Amino acid sequence: MEYRYLGNSGLQVSALSLGAWVTYGGQVGEEVAYQCMDAAIKAGVNFFDNAEAYANGEAETVMGNVLKKAGWKRSDLVISTKIFWGGRGPNDTGLSRKHVIEGTLASLERMQLDYIDLLFCHRPDIRTPIEETVRAMNYLIDQGKVFYWGTSEWSADKIMEAWAVARRENLIPPLMEQPHYNMFTRERVEGEYARLYQEIGLGTTIWSPLDSGILTGKYNQGIPKDSRLDLDGFDWLREGYESQEGKEKIIKVGQLMPIAEELGCTMAQLALAWCLLNPDVSTVITGASKTEQVEENMASLEIVPKLTDEVLDRIEEILDNKPKPEIDFR
Repeated sequence: MEYRYLGNSGLQVSALSLGAWVTYGGQVGEEVAYQCMDAAIKAGVNFFDNAEAYANGEAETVMGNVLKKAGWKRSDLVISTKIFWGGRGPNDTGLSRKHVIEGTLASLERMQLDYIDLLFCHRPDIRTPIEETVRAMNYLIDQGKVFYWGTSEWSADKIMEAWAVARRENLIPPLMEQPHYNMFTRERVEGEYARLYQEIGLGTTIWSPLDSGILTGKYNQGIPKDSRLDLDGFDWLREGYESQEGKEKIIKVGQLMPIAEELGCTMAQLALAWCLLNPDVSTVITGASKTEQVEENMASLEIVPKLTDEVLDRIEEILDNKPKPEIDFR
């Protein structure tokens, strides 16, 4: 396993990590979650991602039970959660001081942990002043409940505003962002955030590197039973797949698959390796509902050296979506 520093901090996270979105408390129960986490740890993974919104808190409960059962050394692990959607009450959502603190304490209780390594603001909150959120995060860090905080799906301008408020008030600024990034979704990570990597040392923990499974190639012939797009409550994903844009993605995946075959890897491994090649990606969050998927995903590290300039040029020709300003991370 390769380990990368998270932004300009001294914290190292595994280049590949494992997340609980969709799977824990949804597709899989505690036993399968344990098997997947155990396989990931044996492969060198140290970062596990969660959120209060995943399965309405059940994903945190499942992961917490697994952590308690397994007895892995806590200091060897980097555990995250995300705060924003915590319930139906008027103060159970958003990034007010009340919800940030109460929501985090509730997450800690569900996960049976004394502290969270990384706490993310799951989305920007247009109703709450950024200074209020920054102060709440700083309080949690001062209390030893959180070690680092960051954002998820925030604009570069909002991240910079939070960073500037923290510096002005002598508070701890956001360290990392959790953005959507894959072969088909590139503008924010490669374009919008480009200045933040150098200016503030922003780290990134990217999600959906396989574009909800489309980049595995398993949807090229339709939607398989028991796949993510077949799950109840994920109509929005299915609609995206069935849209014109989704159909164009499927065509491109079909064009990319021969490259994967030439490299001796699966389409999923090619897509993950492509993400890993970007030096501004601190960790690639993978998902898995079975140990075989964990093992397949971990093997993508072996594909990175095979992504030569020639191979990357062929991939870019198919994707035809490189953002401006261009960032060549070869």
